[in-house]
Amino acid sequence: MSASPAAPLAEVIRGDLVESVHAGHLVAFDAAGRTVLEAGDPAVTFWPRSSLKPVQALAMVRAGLDVPDRLLALACASHAGDAVHRDGVHELLGLAGLDESALRNAPALPLDPAVALEWELAGHGPTHLTQNCSGKHAAMLVTCRVNGWDTGTYLDPEHPLQQAVAATVRELTAARPDAEGGADEEPGAAHATVDGCGAPLFSTTVAGLARAFARIGGAGRRDPLSPEARIARAMSQHPHMVSGSGRDATVLMQAVDGLIAKDGADGVFALAAPDGRALAFKVADGSKRPVHAVLDAALRALGIGPGPGPDGLVLPLLPPVAVEGGGVGVGEVRAVVGGDRA
Repeated sequence: MSASPAAPLAEVIRGDLVESVHAGHLVAFDAAGRTVLEAGDPAVTFWPRSSLKPVQALAMVRAGLDVPDRLLALACASHAGDAVHRDGVHELLGLAGLDESALRNAPALPLDPAVALEWELAGHGPTHLTQNCSGKHAAMLVTCRVNGWDTGTYLDPEHPLQQAVAATVRELTAARPDAEGGADEEPGAAHATVDGCGAPLFSTTVAGLARAFARIGGAGRRDPLSPEARIARAMSQHPHMVSGSGRDATVLMQAVDGLIAKDGADGVFALAAPDGRALAFKVADGSKRPVHAVLDAALRALGIGPGPGPDGLVLPLLPPVAVEGGGVGVGEVRAVVGGDRA
C-alpha cells in the first residue's frame, strides 16, 4: 500500500477505554457514483487481493469462458474447500480435458477450519484442489482451452490470459471516461506482483475497486446479457460457491437480493448492489477484527440491509465481534467513520 495517511475505521472498546484503533481507507458510492462515505484516502494504491476475483473472472468471460452460473461463481471464489467446491473444480477441469495436475496454484488445506479438520482426518494433506483459489485457476485453464492458449504457462504475466486480466482491471477501475469514449487509466493500476495462490496480482486504488464492483454489480440494469451481468448473477445466485457456509461474503449475498460481495486477504472488502451502489475498504494493519463493524456502518450509510427489526432498529447483517474478559463481554468493536461513531 502506498504511503498515504489512513483514518480510523474502528475502535476496540474494553471497559470504558479505547484499547486499540484500526485505521484504513474506505469509500462508498451511491447509484449515481457520488461519494456518500469516505475515510482515509480512497485514491491510495494497494493490493486488492482476492476481492479482485470477479474482475479476473470477467476477463475470462470476455475471452470466451462459458460455464454454468454455479461454476462461474466458483471462478470468483475464495472457497471453503468443502465437497461442493471440490466437485465444482473437478467439473471445470473436466471441461478443459484436464485433471488436478494442471493446476498451478499453491497447495493448501481447505480454508474452513472444520472442513480442513475433516480433510486431514480422512488422511489428506494440502493440495491444489483444496486451496481456496482452485476455482479461479480451473476457470483460467478452461479459458485457455477455449482460446487454444498454452495451459502450462497460464500464470505467466505475459500469457494472453493474464494480459487480458490486466487490461480488464485497468478498464474497470478507470477514474472516468475520457473525451474519446475510452477510459482514463487508474493511476493505482501500475503495479503487479504475485498473489498468495501464485497468480499475477494487479494493484488498484480503493476507489478503483469500488468502481469496478459498481460496474459489475449494476450491469444487470444496463444490459442483462453482458459479461458483467453474468458475473453479478452468478455470484448473487450462488453465494455458497463464492465463499462457504457462514462466511461473510456468503451471508451478505444471502441476506440482500442481487448483492455481490467479496473479501480479500489483509483486511480488504468490496461489494455492490444491483443499482450500482458500491463500497470498498482496506484495513491498514490487515486485521479482520474491524471488518464486521465497518461493513455495518458503511451498509447503513448506503441504505443496504434487511430492514428494521421488531424494535425498529436496522439489523446488522453480520454479527458484532465480541470483546471478552473472563469469558464474558466487556466491550465492543465500534465503527468510526469520518470522526463520528457509527
